[in-house]
Amino acid sequence: MSTRPLALVTGAALRIGATICERLHDAGYDLLLHYRHSAEAATALSEQLNQRRGDSCRLLQCDLANLDELQGMIDTLGTETRLDLLVNNASSFYPTPVDQATQDDWDQLINSNLRAPFFLSTALAPQLKHNSGCIINLVDIHAERGLNGYPIYSIAKAGLKMMTHSMAKELAPNVRVNGIAPGPILWPEAEAALSEAAREQVLAKTLLRRTGSPEDIAQAVLYLAQADYVTGQVLAVDGGRSLYS
Repeated sequence: MSTRPLALVTGAALRIGATICERLHDAGYDLLLHYRHSAEAATALSEQLNQRRGDSCRLLQCDLANLDELQGMIDTLGTETRLDLLVNNASSFYPTPVDQATQDDWDQLINSNLRAPFFLSTALAPQLKHNSGCIINLVDIHAERGLNGYPIYSIAKAGLKMMTHSMAKELAPNVRVNGIAPGPILWPEAEAALSEAAREQVLAKTLLRRTGSPEDIAQAVLYLAQADYVTGQVLAVDGGRSLYS
């Protein structure tokens, strides 16, 4: 049985999640790599990390918005002998103007961004307590100031921020709970994509006048994972974007 620390990262196959996995793996963590649909990317990342260090990465497939599937993953994780770090990174993001939003939109965005992190955290709390582990939630600067056109997403992330504060109290002193609020790191994909003009407007209200990188978020995750006297905090990694209203 490995004595290396074990981290579960949700939404780990692509983009920021994949970079978090690579940084944690480099720091000596073994990984449980969760994905929803991106099986090919998840498999490739797992194989890459296992080539670097044998038997150090395993895959978990689950639609976190589906309560039955979430419970199935929780049951699987219940067999783990140790867990040191949970990174709630998985997120759904798309616009829901108030005159077009549906109950299905509400369920998808709230379930993936808030319900799943809550129940995953509570279910894994005993293992994390046993190892004096920690939870890191990927929040958003728009948890403070809602993003126009994305009210349900903003509500979900605001809930995740409060969950971070509340769970830090509930699980203290054995489990630390913190969050990271990214600003403009990677531009959204597909239907949530921004025009060039919209991107320029975002950067005009970012003090550093540029996007960050997934590595900026991964470095923050590693810092919080190792910061033994930090809990209940949400660290903005946003180039100063959150200073604008």
